[in-house]
Amino acid sequence: MTPFILTHDLCKTFQKGTVPIPVLQGVSLEVSRGEYVSVVGRSGSGKSTLLNLLGGLDTATSGRIVVGDSDVTSMSRQDLAVHRRSTVGMIFQSFNLIPSRTALENVTLALAFGGHPRSDRRRRASELLSSVGLEHRLTHTPGELSGGEAQRVAIARALANAPDVLLADEPIGNLDSKTAEEIVGLLVALNRERGLTVVMVSHDEAAAREVSHRVFRLLDGRVIDELSGRAGG
Repeated sequence: MTPFILTHDLCKTFQKGTVPIPVLQGVSLEVSRGEYVSVVGRSGSGKSTLLNLLGGLDTATSGRIVVGDSDVTSMSRQDLAVHRRSTVGMIFQSFNLIPSRTALENVTLALAFGGHPRSDRRRRASELLSSVGLEHRLTHTPGELSGGEAQRVAIARALANAPDVLLADEPIGNLDSKTAEEIVGLLVALNRERGLTVVMVSHDEAAAREVSHRVFRLLDGRVIDELSGRAGG
């Protein structure tokens, strides 16, 4: 079966002055449509960089990324913007919500960027927030929400334009254990019930294996192991 996400010999090097800093060094992996996959490793292993490349937030130094039928590494800036808006939904550890906007407005803005008609945005945003259990917090700003509620707003925003893939970068890193369990449970439900492909970055390998079909272990920018997760049977 053709993989839905593929990276081949993916490399990313940053420059610190005149010194090249290799962050990813020949990463090759495949993810099938509808899989829940986790990428684990210690800080500095290249996990977040890999996710940013998949999401089109950064560009590779060399190698290839394919998502669906599209070669991300050959995309123009305009194509990458469309990829970020329509193909992937990104969830961050720090939520990345606009502090001055309400939960409803944060999601409505994502719908606006996605080209949804103005007349339909508030209704659609309300539905998305209700789907993550926040129908009673529509008019609250991020500062008035708990960490778990803020992350739910971020998930609703990531779902705004019906992406094929959710990319979650340490989505529970700032949450207590009970709230973290709820958020991961929501991601698992989206994977199982809607068939969304999920790629999650985590430092907690044991927890990642509980919810994932497969787990890729990174070390110093290389995939050193592929493990079966509990969700994969």
